[in-house]
Amino acid sequence: MFRAVAYLSEQEARTLSAIFMEDETSGALASAALEESETRWFCEVLFDAAPEAATLDAYAHDMTGIEAAFQVSELPDIDWVAKSLEGLTAVTAGRFVVHGAHERASVPANAVGIEIEAGQAFGTGHHATTWGCLVAIDRLTRKRAYRHPLDLGCGSGVLAIGLAKVLRGKVLASDIDPVAVRVARGNARLNGASAFVTTVVAGGMRHRAIASATPFDLVVANILARPLRALAFDIAHAMAPGGDLILSGLRLADVRRIHATYRAAGFSRVAEIQRDGWATLVLRFGY
Repeated sequence: MFRAVAYLSEQEARTLSAIFMEDETSGALASAALEESETRWFCEVLFDAAPEAATLDAYAHDMTGIEAAFQVSELPDIDWVAKSLEGLTAVTAGRFVVHGAHERASVPANAVGIEIEAGQAFGTGHHATTWGCLVAIDRLTRKRAYRHPLDLGCGSGVLAIGLAKVLRGKVLASDIDPVAVRVARGNARLNGASAFVTTVVAGGMRHRAIASATPFDLVVANILARPLRALAFDIAHAMAPGGDLILSGLRLADVRRIHATYRAAGFSRVAEIQRDGWATLVLRFGY
């Protein structure tokens, strides 16, 4: 296991950490923005194989414009992915509280607890996009009881589990990564939601398990801007009239183009949630 560290401002560290965690092509196993002192932060990224510091510097600049100077070192043989996540505090998003086993007892009685352990799939609630999706789910499900929801690109399963808990109904969760699907299935079982969450390995919307479940009255897709643009018309084809769509994995600069693409596919904007330079869009189909 290898650790890469770059000392930056707080905003730069947060931005870069989010990019490494969100972009599946980065090769990162885990990343975090950490405070060393009141004025000094650093971005820490863990890798399975030794990365070149110059390559990481170039990646940071190309993706964000940030001038980073990464230092790479080898770590002892410990499960550093789990260790980097085990100390994370619980995250509150609307009525949801995403937590690890060590904070299970601290979840308020009136909250919807979602227990997510350190694993190999994205989605612990700490990233602004996951938080934004949970807030959007909280707001929408207070007004409407969805019967046919889809979590597209489910990662750890945190969003599908949240939907299952508040709707007490079936949720279809898909991901292109078999590891993510296995993790999501395990997390659903951990949260007592396995009877409600059906997981499937699938890329996009055309897999038989997804196509046979249409139309969806709610789709949540927390992926990245490029695949979201490519999926716009496939998602529209699978939506029920008046169905709601939650999109995230979007930087603020992506929002205008994503909105234009989905408007052309028949969606109108309902709401936008912003946090830490990331956006979550809530759209409605056919209205």
